[in-house]
Amino acid sequence: MTANTFGDLFAVTTFGESHGAALGVVIDGCPAGIPLSEADFLPELARRRPGQSAVTTARVEADRPELVAGVFEGRTTGMPIAVLIRNEGQRSSDYDHLRDVVRRGHADETWVRKFGVRDHRGGGRSSGRETVARVIAGVVARRVLPAEVRIVGHALRIGPHVAARFEPDSIESNTVRCADPDVAIAMERYVLELKERGDSTGGVAEVRVLNTPPNLGEPVFDKLKARLAAAWLSVGAVTGFAYGAGFDVAGMLGSDYVADRAHFGGMLGGVSTGEELRLCASIKPTTSIGDVARKGRHDPCIVPRVIPVLEAMTAIVLADCWLRDRARQRDAASSANARR
Repeated sequence: MTANTFGDLFAVTTFGESHGAALGVVIDGCPAGIPLSEADFLPELARRRPGQSAVTTARVEADRPELVAGVFEGRTTGMPIAVLIRNEGQRSSDYDHLRDVVRRGHADETWVRKFGVRDHRGGGRSSGRETVARVIAGVVARRVLPAEVRIVGHALRIGPHVAARFEPDSIESNTVRCADPDVAIAMERYVLELKERGDSTGGVAEVRVLNTPPNLGEPVFDKLKARLAAAWLSVGAVTGFAYGAGFDVAGMLGSDYVADRAHFGGMLGGVSTGEELRLCASIKPTTSIGDVARKGRHDPCIVPRVIPVLEAMTAIVLADCWLRDRARQRDAASSANARR
């Protein structure tokens, strides 16, 4: 089954389950000579890992990466890169009562119907724990891209609270990863109140890409927006994807739409223009609520931890498209030389 792999030239294959021995990723197509070490993964893994604040799950995982292939003397070899993360904080016994229970809002129903078997321990492969492998791949993808490309995500909305400012330097200074410091306070208070009640909330995550390379994306069925949508919607918590003006275009006049290039989201005809990409995703409320949530092993709001995952998926798509465009340019140059 090939659905565990994403990408063409920069191909990412993830493996492992929430309560298995380990999870990991194999990255194929990374060019040789890129500096890479286990320490390079730690900052992004720390942003995604559980147990990092009062507004996230109480499950504690060190998420220590083991770089087992594809690097020699601190640089990539051009061969497949393999990284392993061992599970250490799982409590599988907490799920014994769910062996024959189909949880509302989870993948239990569809997985057992499709495969005839499911891992009831935290959802198995359908768990958000799988995204640790994507974050690892995102670190490598960022190193493939030109150094000036900057991918910045934040919580645009949590529940009824919406950011009105974008101050990127403030994102990591609050537990909800909001770029509006004042609204971040209200967001955190709201999430903690829901946690006390055993309830949860959703939100909107935004990712901006600064210094985007132009010419990324291929018409007609492989547009950059289509690749990004596929990548983002593959994240379990994501229910919708938009770019630029998004769904607001439904109420716009054509004259209003073309009056501001920001409405285009950095893409025209599905190809990047070189301007800032602005992407948004709706994030569903955590479906583990009530008595299950009160045990403290589930996120009352998953938005802060989804942000590094969406950044990683964005980097993976851009790296894949960038390598493809470089290959196209080389082919064009070779054809031009052959005609001389």
